[in-house]
Amino acid sequence: MALTASPVLSTRAEAANSFPAIIRDAEIETTIRDYTTPIFTAAGLDASAVHIYLLESDQINAFVAGGMNVFIYTGLLIATQRPLQLIGVVAHETGHIAGGHLARIQEGLHAATITGIIAMVLGGIAAAATQNGGAAAGGLLAGQDMAMRSILSYTRTMEASADAAALKFLDRTHQSARGLLEFFGILQQQQQMLFGQPNPYLINHPLTSERIAAVQEHVDQSPYSDIPDRPDWVIRHKRMVAKLIGYIWPLQQVLQRYPESDKSIYGRYARAFAYYRVGMLQRSIPLIDSLIAEQPEDPYFQELKGQMLYENGRGAEALGYYQRAVGLAPDEPLLSMELAQVQIEQNDPSLIKPAIAELRRTLEAEPDNGEAWHFLGMAYGRDGQMGMAALALAESAAADDHPKLARDQANQAIGLLPVGSPAWLRAQDILTTTKTDSASSDDSAIPLQQ
Repeated sequence: MALTASPVLSTRAEAANSFPAIIRDAEIETTIRDYTTPIFTAAGLDASAVHIYLLESDQINAFVAGGMNVFIYTGLLIATQRPLQLIGVVAHETGHIAGGHLARIQEGLHAATITGIIAMVLGGIAAAATQNGGAAAGGLLAGQDMAMRSILSYTRTMEASADAAALKFLDRTHQSARGLLEFFGILQQQQQMLFGQPNPYLINHPLTSERIAAVQEHVDQSPYSDIPDRPDWVIRHKRMVAKLIGYIWPLQQVLQRYPESDKSIYGRYARAFAYYRVGMLQRSIPLIDSLIAEQPEDPYFQELKGQMLYENGRGAEALGYYQRAVGLAPDEPLLSMELAQVQIEQNDPSLIKPAIAELRRTLEAEPDNGEAWHFLGMAYGRDGQMGMAALALAESAAADDHPKLARDQANQAIGLLPVGSPAWLRAQDILTTTKTDSASSDDSAIPLQQ
């Protein structure tokens, strides 16, 4: 999130311009987490240790890399027509994790940042798609040819194994595999529409007739094949798709998908985002107001209204909407961070300690959230706690892979904090860790396979 804004959806500028940016959104992340936690548990994984990242791109793609990290393109989310299609895709990716298909390069990838992983993976895919090693230069520091081989290293055996695992996970959770079969059909249709252009998902997940036949056979035999999607998940899926379309697509395309005649929640939600994004508040605010009037207990409608006001210089009015959003969804760390940002920027001393409390809640759930640490540093600074401010900024720099800045701030914190205090000891830890990471930073250039 930008320091001067508190958007519901925001992109991370750290990603290279030629690669998809990371999107953070409380509602979408919660929806996907609720869909996928049963799958991760069925696979014997600690669901809380699996990290899901959303990448902004209209391509249909997903991959796993760097340990238990699942990367999903917004284009894939929009392309899925119901929850079980998305769940089937994640079940397949989970099969790669559970099958140990990433083990050969895990050690090297653990040294890479998330944005570094994205750049390396997608640089390798670009090189493979164009059969041009130079295309990987923006994403790979070394070894383009090796990266190309790694990106394409999912064999038919691995793909079939991941499919089989996915089918097992779906059965264990009493969910239909029909969604995965339907997604294969979407892939085939999209590939035909591209007229021979490579589909990124199919580059690193080659689809074969044998795989389709195996899933079809399972669907024909599984006792769970006719179990429908959960109705509440269907509603959340439609909202997620509408939200993404409203945020990402050009206004005219949004209006084609959700015309003014569409008075559904999803249509109004999409248009509220689309009009707001192009500065047409006179049209976006009445739409979100109508949604709040119908569902006043929905935290994400409250959040969007707060964003509209805040980003248009009406922070005092926005504050109440963010407070209501957090009150309705107290376990959403991103909402707490957004509320804290608004509180800090009101220049009201009485709001600083509440902001610190909100940011602490965020960081309990997301200890590596560099943005939240940055805001906490600001809040501590305005509260006169300069040692804690320097420590928070050191945490922020370390989380965002800026070791020199992290060491500078940690040294400053050490000079300001009581010797031997927990905060002083943490600053010492950051100093030691960033020195070690800096000495081995070249490890992050190891090419990866998915």
